[in-house]
Amino acid sequence: MEKKKRNRIIIGISIFCVIYVIFALRPLGTELHLSPEWTVSIDRLKEKKDGDVPIPFQLGQSIGYFTEDGRIITSLTYPFNSAISSTYYATYGADNIKTSFFRADGNEAGSISIPGFPFFDEDRIFVFLPGGSAVVQCDMDGKKRWEYESYAPITSFASSKGGTVIGFADGVIVSLTPDGSIDQRYSPGGSETDIILGTGISEDGSLIACISGQNQQRFVVSARNGEHSKIIFHEYLPQDFNRQVMVKFNRKSDTVYYNYNGGLGILSLDRLKSSHIPLEGYVVQIEEAEMDGMVFILSRKDRRFTVTVLEPFAHPVATFQFDAESAFIQVRDNALFVGRDNKISKLSISKR
Repeated sequence: MEKKKRNRIIIGISIFCVIYVIFALRPLGTELHLSPEWTVSIDRLKEKKDGDVPIPFQLGQSIGYFTEDGRIITSLTYPFNSAISSTYYATYGADNIKTSFFRADGNEAGSISIPGFPFFDEDRIFVFLPGGSAVVQCDMDGKKRWEYESYAPITSFASSKGGTVIGFADGVIVSLTPDGSIDQRYSPGGSETDIILGTGISEDGSLIACISGQNQQRFVVSARNGEHSKIIFHEYLPQDFNRQVMVKFNRKSDTVYYNYNGGLGILSLDRLKSSHIPLEGYVVQIEEAEMDGMVFILSRKDRRFTVTVLEPFAHPVATFQFDAESAFIQVRDNALFVGRDNKISKLSISKR
C-alpha cells in the first residue's frame, strides 16, 4: 500500500512538472516602449525636399508643417485665427470677408469669397458664417457647394468622406450627405436642457453620434433608417460637461470614442457595449496608430496635458504628462509626435 501511495505521489509530481514546463515555455508578454528620437524648435525652418510628406501642427499662435525626420518646412504666426489640415492652411482676421488658402507645399490653392471663418478637415473645406448658425461647404477652388442654416447657433460639428453632422444649441442634430442633402434630422432629447455639445460621423455617413443635453446628459448613436433615424444605443453619463466635447469614430467605424466629465467612453458598435476610462480634464485629440490598433488620447486639465495609450478594446497601457500652454499629438506609422508650446518631439513606438 505504501509503495502504491509513493508511486501516485511520484506520478502526480511528474504531471505537475510537465504542466509547469509547458506554461513556462509560453512567450513572455511584450511591453510598450516610447523612445525619444529628436526635439526641434518650430522657428528653425529647414529646406523642403522632393517627396516630403508634411505633417500639420498648430501651437499657440503658430501653424505650419514638419517632416518625420524633424525638419520644420513651414512655420508662420497669425494675429487672430487660422485653419490647418494635412491638405490646406489659411490665416484670417476678425472681419474676414475673403480668404486665400494654401496647399501644404505653400502654393496658393484658391480663394474663398464668403465672409466667415474657414475650417479644413483633411481635403474638405467649410466656412462658418457670421452669426454662428450657418455653415457652407466649398469645393477645392473655394466656391460654394452647399449651405445649411438654422435659427439656433451651431454648437458642434464633424465631417467625414460620407457626410457632415451639425449639432445646434436647441438640441437638434442634422447630418448631410456630401452634396448637402439632409440625411438625418432629429432631437435626441432626454435631458432637462436641450443642447448638442459633441458630434461624430462614421466614414460612410450612415451613423452619427452625439453628446446631448445638460442635467441628465447622455451619449446617443443613431443609424440611417430610410428617411428616418433609428437610435441604436444611448446611455446617461455620470457627470455633465458644460463645454464642447470630443466625439469621434475610429477609421473602421466600428468604435466610437466620447468624452464626458470625468472620463472617456468607448463604444463597440459590433457588440453595442461601452467601456469607460477615468480621465481628468477634457480630451483634445484622439489619434490612431498602425501598430496593434493602439489609440493615443491627448487630454488637458489647466496647463497639465496627459497622453494616454490604449490597446483594443479599451485597455490603458501607458501614460505620461507634461505642462504647456498649447500642445498637439500626431501619429504616423510607428512614431508619435508631441508638440508643446514652441517645440515638437518624435518618439518611436515599439514593443519588446
